[in-house]
Amino acid sequence: MSQSEKTAESSKILDAIRAKRERRSSLVGDIADLEASLIADIDAFDLNEAERLARREQLASMGAGMSDAALAFPEIVPTGTVRHLERRDAATQSEDDDGENPQRILAGSSLLGQLRHQAAVRQRELHTELAERTASNNALDQALKYMFFYLHDFVQQLNIVKPAIPRDYTAAGDAVFKDLVWQEGFADYRTQSQAAGAMVELVTLSYQLASPLAFTVERDGPAVERLRAALFDYGLQFSCKEFKNERSYVERAEFQIGGQIGVSARWKADFANGTLTLESRNLERFGSIVHAKIRQEAVDQALLDEFGRLLLALPNRFRELARR
Repeated sequence: MSQSEKTAESSKILDAIRAKRERRSSLVGDIADLEASLIADIDAFDLNEAERLARREQLASMGAGMSDAALAFPEIVPTGTVRHLERRDAATQSEDDDGENPQRILAGSSLLGQLRHQAAVRQRELHTELAERTASNNALDQALKYMFFYLHDFVQQLNIVKPAIPRDYTAAGDAVFKDLVWQEGFADYRTQSQAAGAMVELVTLSYQLASPLAFTVERDGPAVERLRAALFDYGLQFSCKEFKNERSYVERAEFQIGGQIGVSARWKADFANGTLTLESRNLERFGSIVHAKIRQEAVDQALLDEFGRLLLALPNRFRELARR
């Protein structure tokens, strides 16, 4: 290759290098200009204004009557929320302080202050009431558990001993049950649902007494149905032989009454009032009795012992202790 050809080739290479450098400089300059433009746009972007526009557009799309974006209602800000409000110059801020500043109006509202105070007082009252009710419910639950364990052990011993019960029961005025003997008893309990706390709400005691006597009682006319209803209410075992006239009207009936007497006692928790109620059937006489409400603090060893003496028809101070 001649010298002139070499010189021409070198010139072409230098031109290509120069052109490449010029294009890269132009590209770098374009990128720098783009970055500067984006930074300027970011600096000029008004976040508060964009938020208001977005809220108006959202409310405008929420159905009839709200199609005008200018009808957007102001947002209610919860207490304690920090709002990044627009920056204003000192003159504008001074004008707002004359009565148009929403933050100043909110802070100076006597109505809101009163409502906040009432809400705080009510929350404290509810917390106190809940704590007291929980303590009362737990105390009733513990009292009934203690009672169940006592009565369960009590009837287990009596089922073995089978003592005589020195108490007379009179039915229908002329059937007197005497010489009663304990046959068998059992104690049970019931709890609330798991959702309600699974606390013990009821303790029951049931047992059977037996008399060696059996009775035959006769009744005439309307007295037949009255005696039948009474025997059902007492839970007594009986059979009835009716004597009818030619018109199939019951003129007379003969009742055969067995010597078995069922007795029950139910201790129920009244969680609303923090008391216990005793419901008994055939305990001291035929029929049902609801005893006065008993405070859970009264349920102790002394009360249960006196209740046991009451069941056995022994001298006792149960009612006296139950009124404590």
